[in-house]
Amino acid sequence: MIIEPRMRGFICLTAHPDGCAQSVKNQIQYVQSKGAIDGAKKVLVIGASTGFGLASRITSAFGSGAATIGVFFEKEPAEGKTATPGWYNTAAFETEAHKAGLYAKSINGDAFSNEIKQKTIDLIKADLGQVDMVIYSLASPVRMHPITGVLHRSVLKPIGGTFTNKTVDFHTGNVTQVSIEPANQEDIDNTVVVMGGEDWAMWMEALQKAGVLAEGVSTIAYSYIGPEVTEAVYRKGTIGRAKDHLEASAFEITDSLKSINGKAYVSVNKALVTQASSAIPVIPLYISLLYKIMKAEGVHEGCIEQIQRLFSERLYAGKDVPTDEQGRIRIDDWEMREDIQEKVKALWATATTENLPEIGDLAGYKQDFLNLFGFGFEGVDYNAEANEMTLIPSIINS
Repeated sequence: MIIEPRMRGFICLTAHPDGCAQSVKNQIQYVQSKGAIDGAKKVLVIGASTGFGLASRITSAFGSGAATIGVFFEKEPAEGKTATPGWYNTAAFETEAHKAGLYAKSINGDAFSNEIKQKTIDLIKADLGQVDMVIYSLASPVRMHPITGVLHRSVLKPIGGTFTNKTVDFHTGNVTQVSIEPANQEDIDNTVVVMGGEDWAMWMEALQKAGVLAEGVSTIAYSYIGPEVTEAVYRKGTIGRAKDHLEASAFEITDSLKSINGKAYVSVNKALVTQASSAIPVIPLYISLLYKIMKAEGVHEGCIEQIQRLFSERLYAGKDVPTDEQGRIRIDDWEMREDIQEKVKALWATATTENLPEIGDLAGYKQDFLNLFGFGFEGVDYNAEANEMTLIPSIINS
């Protein structure tokens, strides 16, 4: 069928299999162009199908020659209905990995559940024995708690008072004021349950109990801090509480892995266009200004550039992993440079609907958003018939 982007608010309802494949190939080429990384050889990626998780899987496989198992929750295709982009990304990743002689298998299901944890453990035992790296990159708005059976929903709200600031509708380019009512305690608690570190710790405990973690295993989860302009709705809001919990969990996980000399890290990454960040008021305007400045300074990065640098210059640089005083790896260092943040601040103060096309990079934002769903790639004929029924090799054969 001919597949076009169909938008509804902050989401695109369609995805293009050939465009997603092109995206994966571009990321693989980037990693290969940067040379080999002396990294982990057996890697589990939880949240492996899009964004930083996918970039981590690609960097592990094509930078370090790793065997990878990917866990994710994607909608599969049906006749005349496309799958979600992560499904097509994974189909392309597995195809390319197999061509390169690399082991790659995937599990599609709710990573928060005990059932998927057990399925993953069984697969590691059967095929790899143990893993020496676990990447935790889950982003979900809801979590069914595996012990209580309660469904928790996360919210994006400030804490303490109503937050009012500028935002942009990236489809129309309209800059407006937005007000967000503050969270109550239940909102905060639910967000911490969904997006905090409890599930990461549960994964590590289950994997360790099952004996599938190698001596000296590392695990890493991804976080974000961001600038003053977004902090009320992000770092000092409900999601910030969840990130605090995630970051604190790293120390607890490291303690629990002592017997096998394991270590848990949190990497603070830069602001990027993702399905999640597009839905957060204020963030799209911040990103469009940030992109403009970082591109002008020659320090702009997407997911794959970020993760390739994280792996090659931090995790596997052959020396102690540098962290900040809270024990976090700071790969947001270029975004948070003082000169860059000062420029963003100055532009923020003057941003209007009229001048945003000139002072910001709204076109770059839109392009990145379309790319998430496999649209807007050079070398893809979007007028040609595409096979929406593209399948993931290891999932058909499992």
